[in-house]
Parts: sequence; C-alpha cells; structure tokens
Amino acid sequence: MTRAVILGTGSCLPKRTLANADLEHIVDTSDEWIASRTGIRFRRIAGAGEQNYQLAAKAGRRALAITGIDPEELDLIIVATISPHMIMPSTACFVQAELGAVNAFAYDINAACAGFTYGLDLASNYIQNRPEMKVLVIGSETLSARVNWQDRNTCVLFGDGAGAAILTGSSGDSGIFGSNLHSDGRLWHLLSMESPESLNPDLRPENWQGAFIQMNGSDIFKPAVRLLEHSVVSLLRHHNQTINDVGLMIPHQANIRILNNLKERLGIAEDRLFINLEKYGNTSAASIPIALDEAHRQGRFVRGDIILLCTFGGGLTWGSLLMRW
Repeated sequence: MTRAVILGTGSCLPKRTLANADLEHIVDTSDEWIASRTGIRFRRIAGAGEQNYQLAAKAGRRALAITGIDPEELDLIIVATISPHMIMPSTACFVQAELGAVNAFAYDINAACAGFTYGLDLASNYIQNRPEMKVLVIGSETLSARVNWQDRNTCVLFGDGAGAAILTGSSGDSGIFGSNLHSDGRLWHLLSMESPESLNPDLRPENWQGAFIQMNGSDIFKPAVRLLEHSVVSLLRHHNQTINDVGLMIPHQANIRILNNLKERLGIAEDRLFINLEKYGNTSAASIPIALDEAHRQGRFVRGDIILLCTFGGGLTWGSLLMRW
C-alpha cells in the first residue's frame, strides 16, 4: 500500500520579534496579562522583503535543501494561507516562480489554522493515486497585515511565519496512515475575517468594519477542546492506536489554556507534546509546519515514531492526522 511520506521540512520566520512589553505601548495590555491568558510572550512580525510568498518560498527552499530535490522535480505546490500576498494570483503561483518549480501546478487553500493539515491530506490523496509525485505543502501567514492593532483581544495573539514539507510515495510502513477532518460553517461567526470592502454597494455587509481578524475567544474555547479531543480519540481508535502509542503530538499553537486542557483530557505525557507558542504566538496555517520543522531539527522524533497532528481554526475547521516517521 502506498503512503505519502515526508522527505524533509523547512521553515522561515521574520527577523523582527515583537515582545509583549512592546505591545504595552500599542494597546492597553501587559506582559503578565497576555502571558497568563495565552502563554504567548513573543511573536515575529514581517518587514520589507518578507511578504507572505517570500517567507513561503524560503521555507520551501529549506525543505528542498534537506531532501536534495531540485525545484524542477516538484509536481505540485499547495499553500495554505488566510493572508495571501494577493487575492489573484495565488500565493502558491508566486512561490512556484520564486523557486523555479516550472513543472509544478500550484494553488492555495483556505482552511484557516487547519490549512496545513488539510494540505497534507490533499497531498496524501494525490500521492496514493500517483506515488511518484513530489508535493510541496506550505503553511504561510503574514497575519500582522490582517489584525486590528487597536483590538487587544486579537492583536496580541498572532504572528507571522511559514513552514513547509515535501512529500512523495513510499510502499513501506512510514508515512501518513490516517486523518479525521471536519468543518462546521454554522459557527463561522466565532472566528472570521471580512473581505476588502466591496466596490459593489449592493454587496457590502451592513456592519463592515474592515478586512481584519475578528474573534470571540471565550466562545471558541469549549468547542475547540471538545472537538479536538473527539477528532483525536476517533482517529486513534479507528487505527487501533492509543495516545500512549504516539511518539509526539504537535497541536496547533493557539492558546496555552486550550493546549493544557487538551493534554489533560487526552492523557498525553508532557514530554510527548510539542509547544513553541511562547516564542511565535498563533501563526494560523503556519503553526503546525513551523513546529514540525523545529521538532524535526531538535531530534524530538526518530524513524518509526508515530506523530499526531491536531488543529482547529476558523470555518470552523478542525481535525487530526497520523503519520509514522
């Protein structure tokens, strides 16, 4: 049976670091207030020469460098993002041009914070049909361009960055062997971002405030934990695994309270849970691939280990994915 295996990972973070103390000069907040409620102390903010597609391309190059694959060998590029460089063309097309991946077709997906996991599932399905494919999946965000810097409830949460993985087919035991993905559009209002103001007055929302992230954090907490737990438990049970079989769990880095609550409900040991939220904040679709690359380079897992990804984002979108490294 063919499985999609990750050959290499890469990530790219902007040079500028914005600390909680810096935010005290922007909005009514404090380091203690942010850290105690979110677990975040720093986040990266993109600057000149660090557009979304440029961060994405650098992450992709680093993944290519690990694998030794030439960009012209890539068959497909998928970029998960909610903060694209342009509405059209796709960020993936800009990445294709930056890398010189002239033989790849390229497109974006929008599943908010769940985007990279959705992208891995897409890549896995392509590869099961064509095992020789080489697919580059990237999660990349410049959320600093999409937050209201006067809203202390959201601007303190988000950061910029990109992470990438290159996949191809394998007939061995390694690779992606299960996923459990969900959406519920009825709850879109809990976490959303308006489009730019419509040039057609008949299509303008009545209460349009701006093209920035709007979130009801208190209403998201309970469904996030409950839905993530159900997704993970169902996926593990379906594949005759338990949480004790997982070598490393890499969750979406959203909020330390969500992560701690999920850890307790699943009963996973702390040393098998990867958290880098404090350093980078919530980078939406880039969160899991940045963490995956960091964990990989730190040697947090070895060949044969089972890795569990789980994520939750606007849509609502959520899900989990299992792979054997």
